[in-house]
Amino acid sequence: ANLAETHRPSTIQRRLASISTAHRAAGHESHTKSELVRSTLLGIKRTKGTAKRQVIPVRVRHIREGVELMRSDTKGIRDRAILLVGYAGALLRSEVVGLDVDDISFVEEGLVLTLRTSKTDHTSAGVKIAIQRGSRTDTCPVNAMRNWLQVSEISSGAVFRPVAKGGRIHDSRLTDQVVCQVLKQFARLVGLDDALVGGHSCRAGLITDAFSVGAAQAVIAKHSRHSSNSINDYLREATMFEQNVSGMVGL
Repeated sequence: ANLAETHRPSTIQRRLASISTAHRAAGHESHTKSELVRSTLLGIKRTKGTAKRQVIPVRVRHIREGVELMRSDTKGIRDRAILLVGYAGALLRSEVVGLDVDDISFVEEGLVLTLRTSKTDHTSAGVKIAIQRGSRTDTCPVNAMRNWLQVSEISSGAVFRPVAKGGRIHDSRLTDQVVCQVLKQFARLVGLDDALVGGHSCRAGLITDAFSVGAAQAVIAKHSRHSSNSINDYLREATMFEQNVSGMVGL
């Protein structure tokens, strides 16, 4: 009940699950499913609601409009690669910053990324993501990645790193919070509300755009590493104006 003043019900639910797991691992009974706890959590959900916070997707139309407005210096070249590769790969921000040079392969068709660990890869088996060359030079994710690696002269270790004033590149790995800042900065360039743009906006944008052009759900889920059920929210978003009865009745 105290957490409910500052946290969403989903956060409280995850913490209860962690408490329950810790108790069972230690051989103790967990009281997280007791009537007192269950009724308290239900009351919190009824009071605060359970709707998920959804970020605004960065769509391909935004990228085409705004990519030339981005900075052209070293930091801008890095940010362009983050934006385009993150979008084309439907990457989580943790996956973007987790990339190493050894995880990248340039092939005739485009680019292959190897994700060693991922939020969607629960057994850390690793997964390969294929990114095709773009039809436009300015929005091609393969060109953007190649340009960043050439300008930065990074040949091993983390791909994306902090860039200091003057273009000096640090040795440390970029944090996922910086990826979020990059997307918010891009949002301001194209007139989106940056408060509603987050680290998942590129991922959400690609999935929404893919549904809009008629890509099969199984094909999209394979690329984004979603289960078939969890991707349905994007389908509803992308198709909500298709066969919409409010437009059929002759208003």
